[in-house]
Amino acid sequence: MVEHRILNPRAPGSSPGRCILTEKMYIVVFCTVPGEEKAKEISEKIVREKLGACVNYFKVNSIFEWKGKIEKEEEFLLIIKTVEEKFEKLKDFISKIHPYEVPEIISLKIEKGNESYLKWINKIVK
Repeated sequence: MVEHRILNPRAPGSSPGRCILTEKMYIVVFCTVPGEEKAKEISEKIVREKLGACVNYFKVNSIFEWKGKIEKEEEFLLIIKTVEEKFEKLKDFISKIHPYEVPEIISLKIEKGNESYLKWINKIVK
C-alpha cells in the first residue's frame, strides 16, 4: 500500500487535494519471542528474506494473562523496521516459525524519521 500525502497544497501547479509527493509508509513491528537464541534466529531470517531492513532485540519482562492465569516471563522484544506493504508477508512469515500459539505481531507507523534512514529501509526491503 502506498500513502499519498500533500506536502504543500499551495505549490505551483497544485490544486486542493492533489498529491505532490507519493511515498511509502514506514512501520516498526514489535514481536516478542522466548529467549535470545530464538530472537537471533528469527531476526536473521527476517533480514535474509528482505521483510525487514533492521531488527533490534533486547530482553524485556512481560506480565500478561494467558488461559485464565497471570503469567510473568522474560522474553526478547524484536523491533523490526520495514514498510507497510510488507506487513502481511512479515506477519505470515513470523507466524510460521514462531514457537508461541499466539505470537505478538503488531505494527506502528513511523510518523517522522531521518530521511536517509527511511530511504535505506526502502532500498533493503525492495
